[in-house]
Amino acid sequence: MGAMAEQVYGFFMPTTSLLGNGAVKEIGKQANVLGGTKALIVTDGGLVKLGMVDTVKGYLEEAGLQVAVYDGVEPNPTDVNVRECLKVWQDNDCDLLVTFGGGSSHDCGKGMGIMATSGGDIRDWAGIDTLQANLPPYISINTTAGTASEMTRFAVVTNTDTHVKMVFCDARLTADVAINDPALMVGLPPALTAATGMDALTHAIEAYVTTLLSNPITDALALQAISLIGKWLRKAVANGADMEARDAMAYAEYLAGMAFNSAGLGIVHSMAHQPGSLLGKPHGVCNAICLPVVCEFNLMANAEKYAKVAETLGEDISGLNIMEAAEKAVVAIRRLSRDVGIPSGLGEIGVTEKDIPIMAENALKDVCTLFNPRTVKVEDIVELYKKAL
Repeated sequence: MGAMAEQVYGFFMPTTSLLGNGAVKEIGKQANVLGGTKALIVTDGGLVKLGMVDTVKGYLEEAGLQVAVYDGVEPNPTDVNVRECLKVWQDNDCDLLVTFGGGSSHDCGKGMGIMATSGGDIRDWAGIDTLQANLPPYISINTTAGTASEMTRFAVVTNTDTHVKMVFCDARLTADVAINDPALMVGLPPALTAATGMDALTHAIEAYVTTLLSNPITDALALQAISLIGKWLRKAVANGADMEARDAMAYAEYLAGMAFNSAGLGIVHSMAHQPGSLLGKPHGVCNAICLPVVCEFNLMANAEKYAKVAETLGEDISGLNIMEAAEKAVVAIRRLSRDVGIPSGLGEIGVTEKDIPIMAENALKDVCTLFNPRTVKVEDIVELYKKAL
């Protein structure tokens, strides 16, 4: 190893993280610590119908807070959602942000927080480290073991004019308190459990193999996440009430979030963002379908690490050369995807050949492309989309 060039690695995560069965009951105490008096819960209509939002509202009211609710979050949240959310925040004179749900709720709430404190429109702030001010005091409560948006410095919001996902990355987007309570995840249907679990696996693998910012800290987190997902995702999908599996998956998604929050992602995400914003397809499913295709493409750039992924997912790599061992990672990912019922290709969820050129152009410009271990051109992405169809 020659002399190392100067390189600074950042590590980002919430100040306080609460994990484990019953963690959500602590929200009132945490709201008081942050000095909140009027909370805004940002969530979606589904969680309101299930009565889960009322439960959280109750904990906050018991702690002496007034509570308003914005429940208009869409599955791939848009700039329109963010602006509507800001109006509710301002009309109710709120001073504590609480996001409740999966990645969509957290992303919408973060987007609202950007406008509440940095001003302007949400579209003004896309990019890396652009914000002018901290977010309002912020508690995130997670209900899916997938995106890790509850604990990252990222937010993704769809621009309704261009149908492109705007990516925001700033340490100021990190929640003050992140809550992962597996009891909130029990009701997640099998298909959503599978999609969000594969999303977490994508985070872990992409963060692990990136050659730009991965380091011993992020590697350790990513490998532990991969190991837990390989062991527990099938069980969580098979029986949603298996608390041990739910708890393990809550830890896995959090570990994967810690890994990619600091190491970055890759072109699986660049590719998955496009069907999500253009056609409204579910993010986790798009990731799961693109993951093995991209891994195959990336193998030669970081074969040692892909071999380790294979081994961590339970493949026997003894006696294989490094490329053969690396190829086993793709085999393991495909098997896991199939076992948990992920659709076999993007075609199955309604993406067509004619969507590919525009998706490939947009994927190349996506911020995640920067971190991919193998250099990529637009023609490569077109080919990868065709394979993923």
